[in-house]
Amino acid sequence: MNSQNKASYLLGHSAEEFERLAKQALLYEPLTEQVFREAGLTSGMRVLDIGSGFGDVAFLAAQQVGASGAVVGTDKAPAAIRAARARAAKLGMTNVRFVEGDIARLRNEGPFDAIVGRLVLMYISDPLAVLRHLLGQLRPGGIVVFLEPDLPMLDPLTDPPLYRQCLQWLAAAFEHAGTRMRMGRELHATCLAAGLPAPTMRLLANMGGGPDFAGYAVIADTVRSALPMMEQLGIATASEVNVETLEARLRAETCARGGVIAVLPLVAAWCRKR
Repeated sequence: MNSQNKASYLLGHSAEEFERLAKQALLYEPLTEQVFREAGLTSGMRVLDIGSGFGDVAFLAAQQVGASGAVVGTDKAPAAIRAARARAAKLGMTNVRFVEGDIARLRNEGPFDAIVGRLVLMYISDPLAVLRHLLGQLRPGGIVVFLEPDLPMLDPLTDPPLYRQCLQWLAAAFEHAGTRMRMGRELHATCLAAGLPAPTMRLLANMGGGPDFAGYAVIADTVRSALPMMEQLGIATASEVNVETLEARLRAETCARGGVIAVLPLVAAWCRKR
């Protein structure tokens, strides 16, 4: 998850959060790549990735636009930008660069052929105003692509109890921070209000069970990153969470029930500027 123009980004930018985002990115990468291709990202395009965080979406876009294209990634957090630049250098990706700054004030970087973002509008207090501002950097016919969360509905009859508890803890913490955990459902109205045509939309989810599902680690690590805020707000204590064994307990409980769990589903929406 990324940080831009937010009231409170509760997950921070620690080394542990970097590792969590890397695991999360691996889960979301195939879904994001599929959306980018369907939306029309292709070789030679110039792309703006907003709320880049540690760079995963920017790197994926850079692969799709190739050496003849270019990607500009932006984030408000200096630690995230430093890490993204270091990763780009290590990967030898010369067609992507990262700019520190608030996307609500981004100027003189366009024009772009596409603007993309994953799990970023959810942290913005006024996503419509930001989108309207960004459209000034997008050429006519350019593509807008966002992937934003759709908090899953919990089923007390089928969902493992510990999984339900983790999502309830996280929902309470994110709600206090002002995070839009249903931003995916707002994308249609936001695009229309910004003067864009009705977007094509998809509901995407990583779901699995059994001992090898990577989602256990992503959920447990998200709880770990949110734990300081959860304790501060009285949502849960460290002893209640027992984060060091949380992943193993999620796995054991889900497997014992022969069940499945879902990592945070995403709504993808894309359209072209008139």
